[in-house]
Parts: sequence; C-alpha cells; structure tokens
Amino acid sequence: MTAHPRHELDEIIHAPVRLSIMAALAAADKADFRFLRDTIEVSDSLLSKHILTLEEAGYIRVDKAFVGKRARTWLSLTDQGRAAFETYMDVLRRIVEATPRA
Repeated sequence: MTAHPRHELDEIIHAPVRLSIMAALAAADKADFRFLRDTIEVSDSLLSKHILTLEEAGYIRVDKAFVGKRARTWLSLTDQGRAAFETYMDVLRRIVEATPRA
C-alpha cells in the first residue's frame, strides 16, 4: 500500500495566503506588491510575512526599485518556486483524481 498523496504537499506553499501568492505569481512574470495585496485581499503586514517565508525558501525573488520618488517592490517566482508550484499542483490533481466515488 502506498502513502496518500497529501503527504507530498509542500507545507510552505500549502498555507492559503502563500498558495494564493504562488498562484498569482505563476500567472505573471512579475507582480507589484500593491497589485498582489489587492488581488489576494490581504493586509500589507500579512503579505510581507508570507513573502518573507517564500523568499527564505527560495521560491520567490523580491526586487525593490524607485519609480520616480516612490519605492516599488516587485515579486516573481524563481525557477525553484515555479517547479515547486507545478509539483504542488500535480499532487493536488492526484488527490482529486484518486478519490474513490461513493
């Protein structure tokens, strides 16, 4: 007997806010902090906390720059992050497809 695929879910990605961040970034080359915050409907502080976790895991890259006199923060998936997200989605599909019908 094999272990249930849920054991393969990446716990770093699995938190709802981090999953939302990863999904949003997977759909774009990069995203502005404010756009991401508004898209996934979280506070600045909550988004910052989860960004730090994903950055420390090597899943996202944070680039800061000035546009005029305003500081801007751009976020993007790293190659490692994109691969981790694709694996996570594959595991979810396996869980859904393997569920027996009652």
